[in-house]
Amino acid sequence: MASNPYSYSMTALHSTTSQSLGTFVSFSRTSTGITGITTLGNFQVSVYNNSIFKISISKYEFEDFSYAIVGTPQSTPFTIEESDASIILTTAVARLVISKNPVRFSLQTTDGRIINEDDTFGTAWNGEQVTTYKKLQPNERFIGLGEKTGGLDRKGHAYQNWNSDAYGYHSGTDPLYCSTPFYIGIHNQLVYGVFFDNSYKTFFSFGASNNRFASFAADAGEMTYYLIHASSTSEIIKQYTFLTGRMELPPVWSIGYQQCRYSYYPDKEVMTVAKTFRDKDIPADAIVFDIHYMDKYKIFTWDSKNFSDPKALIDYLKQQGFNVVVMCDPGIKVEPGYKTYDSGVEEDVFIKYPDGENYQGQVWPGWCHFPDFTKPATRTWWAEQFKAYVALGVEGFWNDMNEIATWGHSLPENLEFDFEGSKATTRRGRNLYGFQMARSTYEGTKKLLKGKRPFNLTRSGFSGVQRYAAVWTGDNVSYDEHMLLGVRLVNSMGLTGIAFAGYDAGGFVGDANTKLFARWISIASFSPFFRAHTMINTRDSEPWSYGEEVENICRNYIKFRYQLMPYIYSLFYDASQTGMPVQRSLAINYTHDPLIYNGLYHNQYLFGPSILVAPVESNKELLKIYFPEGTWYDLYTGKQWHGNQEAIIESPIHKLPVFVKAGSVLPLRPAQAHAGIVPTELALHIYTGTDTSEFLLYSDDGHTFQYQQGEYATRLIQNFGAENKVIFAKASGAFKTSYQKLKIFLHGSNADKVTINGTQVELTESQHSFFAPLEKYDPINEPDSMGEETIRWCETDYTDEQLEIHW
Repeated sequence: MASNPYSYSMTALHSTTSQSLGTFVSFSRTSTGITGITTLGNFQVSVYNNSIFKISISKYEFEDFSYAIVGTPQSTPFTIEESDASIILTTAVARLVISKNPVRFSLQTTDGRIINEDDTFGTAWNGEQVTTYKKLQPNERFIGLGEKTGGLDRKGHAYQNWNSDAYGYHSGTDPLYCSTPFYIGIHNQLVYGVFFDNSYKTFFSFGASNNRFASFAADAGEMTYYLIHASSTSEIIKQYTFLTGRMELPPVWSIGYQQCRYSYYPDKEVMTVAKTFRDKDIPADAIVFDIHYMDKYKIFTWDSKNFSDPKALIDYLKQQGFNVVVMCDPGIKVEPGYKTYDSGVEEDVFIKYPDGENYQGQVWPGWCHFPDFTKPATRTWWAEQFKAYVALGVEGFWNDMNEIATWGHSLPENLEFDFEGSKATTRRGRNLYGFQMARSTYEGTKKLLKGKRPFNLTRSGFSGVQRYAAVWTGDNVSYDEHMLLGVRLVNSMGLTGIAFAGYDAGGFVGDANTKLFARWISIASFSPFFRAHTMINTRDSEPWSYGEEVENICRNYIKFRYQLMPYIYSLFYDASQTGMPVQRSLAINYTHDPLIYNGLYHNQYLFGPSILVAPVESNKELLKIYFPEGTWYDLYTGKQWHGNQEAIIESPIHKLPVFVKAGSVLPLRPAQAHAGIVPTELALHIYTGTDTSEFLLYSDDGHTFQYQQGEYATRLIQNFGAENKVIFAKASGAFKTSYQKLKIFLHGSNADKVTINGTQVELTESQHSFFAPLEKYDPINEPDSMGEETIRWCETDYTDEQLEIHW
């Protein structure tokens, strides 16, 4: 596009006052929208699909480069109308009105209702900083932005994105480790999304210290953002992840329980931990090696004293059903003779100062260089470094310290990054460093594993990181406030496309007490990423480390996690297809219910579509909760609660408030020692009620990419509540499941028989609990019940054919 002759006077470029995008000069049509010139800058609008408009504003020519975006404009019919006052682009879902004098943007419904509109200031420059101002709509709420502290509704607060090593952060710390500059606005029964695609330090204000506008700004770069409108919050998330991508399915073992410590060593301690899990009948799938497995903290090495035979160790763990996840820090120690350092220097892969000298910063190994993952040759080199790990049988990788974290916490801003040959400084590259490291690790190990799925975890990231890694919330602290903060962080990350997220259960910094650890494990068992982790010089923090009662509580909830595996794995498949998070803020399903934004209830969430979790502090035995629309079954007793009401619920330390929505069907399996054990029994728990629901049950081999070639099985489960009928559809796909028996459980029904495809089957009545009673360790008293429910059930042979179940 030609330069705009109106926009380049030196006075304008170096003005000390804010200058807004000027008045309209001209425009031309493109295949996807329009491009225009104003008296103080250029603009482009692209129609990506019926729901998405991309708006780019610059004083210069447009760069059109993004690591975050993978979605491309679709063949979408749209119209362009011009009048003296405006230009209007209209799709089947929305219209974008561009006023001419001055040039401002307004997103509207097709019948003219305002969804989102520029304030009078529009888009403006203050030196290099560029800001877009949006009018606050009446009663508008804002949710999202990913890993941000605070409450569910962001209204009245401001945030910045500048990925930082936030060790021991508190409940108001900002910024943290990961930047996802995407939010959802809600008002007048309308929802919209804004994704600001700029990796410089960015700032978001949602009416903070003013009652006029919300705004988003960047220290430099283009003002490029995407306006998204759809009929629901879930559809907004789907459209956002159309733009930024969705996860591939992780290995099934990675969604089981993972045990970590900074650090388990020597190797005998690792083997003892693994054996203890099996001896105590506590399911687990992974043991994580923190930095002490390395030789003096040098990545891609092993401590020859404490890990003298890593191959034998990993083989032993695999025989016990454990996978290994190894820490991967980006700092490469400056040490001639260290193979990774020597090859990195030889292949010129490190970040540089402007004069060409390799940057050095201090971290665990000492003075280090850092790979430049924006350089294609570096990504190839990085993949080569993992060959030895993969040869040993390692399939899990943990990208840490990748903000970049260095001692001193002040990364020079003049460092140069390759940016695919276009060159940029730290100012543009910092927020992308963890994202690009996660990408490099995932792409490299995926290739090396030759068809097996790697598990990849990162601390730092940017929008789109869900394509390459799970994300955890970093160095949290062992106290109740942090436990609940972690829940909100994961809820918010789910709103910004990161479906595979979690926190360090028990807390990383400091010592958890017995009640805190028990409560944290119970909550974390309903999180996408499930790991306990604590730091050096803290007490042991395994499920058995806090006494027998806590051990039993942890066993109960970890086992229930493994019973839920068919349900949870299906949620991960849904995330891979639609971007829907596994752990879901109530704002997704109950967007316009004002009570869900109340500070009393903003910790509550849905685990998938059917399970309501109400997190509570470890020292509280009563909790006021809110039941949203619907009817809800107590998980432990089957007691039913009507929705749209508040209630006081008992919450003793062994019983986290959890409820199942009436009209749901939960697919479960018996708990196994680890997720790799092939199940032979499937159970359908039907929660009767008048509501109708659908759930897609998904199965595959759990560890390869063959599902992408059709080696999977899906079965649609439909509950027609008012008709007392469930249809378990015929299996679809080439994968053959191992199920031999099917159990059917009716919750909340007095029926004494069911018909299955017309054949009558008698039901057995019994007392049921998903959890084992807690031992009193007192010969006089009986074990403490977790609660029981009277249910009716039957058993039949499993078949891939359709089943129609009536009661």
